[in-house]
Amino acid sequence: MREHDDVLVEQARGGDASAYGRLVERYQEVAFRIAYLILGDAAEAEDAAQEAFIKAYYALPGFHIGAAFRPWLLRIVANQARNQRRAGGRRGALALRVSIDERASGGAAPSPEVGAVAEERRQALLQAIRGLRDDDRLVVAYRYFFDLSEAEMAGALGCARGTVKSRLSRALGRLREAVTSLGIAEADRREVADG
Repeated sequence: MREHDDVLVEQARGGDASAYGRLVERYQEVAFRIAYLILGDAAEAEDAAQEAFIKAYYALPGFHIGAAFRPWLLRIVANQARNQRRAGGRRGALALRVSIDERASGGAAPSPEVGAVAEERRQALLQAIRGLRDDDRLVVAYRYFFDLSEAEMAGALGCARGTVKSRLSRALGRLREAVTSLGIAEADRREVADG
């Protein structure tokens, strides 16, 4: 049975390093992905995630039991990655993996043509996302790539749920404009009209 985060946090606060190790194992992948989203470099993202785990460990006494651990940790990771990027003096690139959904074809591998079109759309979408501001990329990624709820996003971003909704709405509007400017939406409309 999987231990609840609160139990592990309490044990870690009490000096149980293995309990904190289990929290690290549980969240290391998502922490790395958040850092990579911001930094765009695997080695830098790994460093940022590890540094964030260290900071989170020392901040455990201030963590409120009953609050969600995951958003709290992701906020620390995102802040660490932003600080690291600022210290490096360069703008991070988005590098999200958007997989082609094979379920749409009944689980069978897509034809080469369908695969090529899907890959082209994937690359165009990633290009559009890369063009967004950091805050927009983060809110879109939290919701659609990391599947966080509005409450988890609010915790990770340090704002109210209503603010999350408005930020996401504005980010999606800007993404829609970017996608349209790249011609993705127009190509999709033509394909539907032809089909």
